[in-house]
Amino acid sequence: MIKRDLEQKLIDLASKFKAVALIGARQTGKTTLVKSVFKKKEYVSLENPSLRAFAIEDPNGFLSSYPQGAIFDEIQRVPHLFSYLQEILDSSSNKGQFILTGSNNFLLHQNISQSLAGRVGILNLMPFSINELNKVNLLIGSDNTLMLNGFYPPIYDQHIPPKDWCPNYIQTYIEKDVRQIKNVTDLIVFERFIKLLAGRNGQELNMSSFANEVGVDMKTVQSWIGILESSSIIYLLRAYHKNYNKTIVKRPKLYFIDTALVCFLLGIKSEEHLQSHPLRGHIFESLVVTELVKKRVNNGEPINLFYWRDKTGHEIDLIVEEEQNIIPIEIKSGMTISSDYFKNLRYWNKLSNAKYSIVLYGGNQNQHRSDGINVLNWKSYFIT
Repeated sequence: MIKRDLEQKLIDLASKFKAVALIGARQTGKTTLVKSVFKKKEYVSLENPSLRAFAIEDPNGFLSSYPQGAIFDEIQRVPHLFSYLQEILDSSSNKGQFILTGSNNFLLHQNISQSLAGRVGILNLMPFSINELNKVNLLIGSDNTLMLNGFYPPIYDQHIPPKDWCPNYIQTYIEKDVRQIKNVTDLIVFERFIKLLAGRNGQELNMSSFANEVGVDMKTVQSWIGILESSSIIYLLRAYHKNYNKTIVKRPKLYFIDTALVCFLLGIKSEEHLQSHPLRGHIFESLVVTELVKKRVNNGEPINLFYWRDKTGHEIDLIVEEEQNIIPIEIKSGMTISSDYFKNLRYWNKLSNAKYSIVLYGGNQNQHRSDGINVLNWKSYFIT
């Protein structure tokens, strides 16, 4: 088992809350992690038909079978169990009694917010980070290899090629998770929606124009985007809210959390194809942005990440809010440093009086410039 960076935070929350919910996309390793950390707790999968029937028909009897608590996997399959859990948690002072996991984040979030709000510590387990892969010497190959392989555990621990794993993953996600959500009635249109969305990866999301392209109304697109976001399939990077006396763009930018999925959806099958693909820069940007999301999630930190663009075309790929510090980051997929890498950062620094900024790029030469701009290989920024 590859040790997960989130493990310590999981243990910490279990010492503070009566229950902990580990959410995350399907096949990110949630079950493996909780069974490893909480070895003494009984593991109960509610995918098991007989156990699920017991929980549905006699929830009090079912829960009384686990007086010392348990790990309940796929708990969203028995929604009314949350109300009975609430009563147990309220009548006990024991910490870390129940560990809850599920692959349908949308339904899991919904049930927790309705019945267990304030009683449960919530963590999001994402696919492997490059830091986790590096610790076990699995961070191999070029950046193109990494983008094609992505970071989902089965690619690494089961050695399933991405070209075989990705289509099955998308189909399973749509058939098992999306089908359970009431406001998705046409799964074929939803699958087409995901494929079209991949073409917007790393770009501003204009809901209105995208709705016209998909052939559904804007409210439906907003709802479906929300489903993908809550399922940890995509991440929406919000626009930075400070104006600095310029008219700024306010739409979010959209990123797929795993680059293997976006490559598959775009029909990219080889490193050669990826290298020459017009969206390679956006896919690389997605890789770096989501690594920073993983880093903050795994450390239990708020995801204070934004981008900034004004109407004249100046843009900062990432703005990181660190208490009183604002750190601007430019992301460049190229391996050779050029003066173009610094143009937007210098413009931003002049507007905001920032003294420290970063360029993350595909090359290996690190530079620390006198104007406060630091040029770093992107991997070195994330590996500890």
